[in-house]
Amino acid sequence: MNSDIISGKWKQLTGQAKETWGKLTDNDWTEIDGKREKLAGKLQERYGYAKDRAEKEVDDFVAKYDRDSTRV
Repeated sequence: MNSDIISGKWKQLTGQAKETWGKLTDNDWTEIDGKREKLAGKLQERYGYAKDRAEKEVDDFVAKYDRDSTRV
């Protein structure tokens, strides 16, 4: 799933993402606004993750959502 798709499905993803990353505030989610890079940056900030780990978490989350959304 590319960045455009994550932005387009942001409202659907936000609930699941909030459960996954509970330390992020509503203001964080508003600021992130479906942008993969901003999400990774917020994970670094709130969780103290290294850049590589934050990006991997986002990639894993998006891949899981993408797999789940293609099941019928």
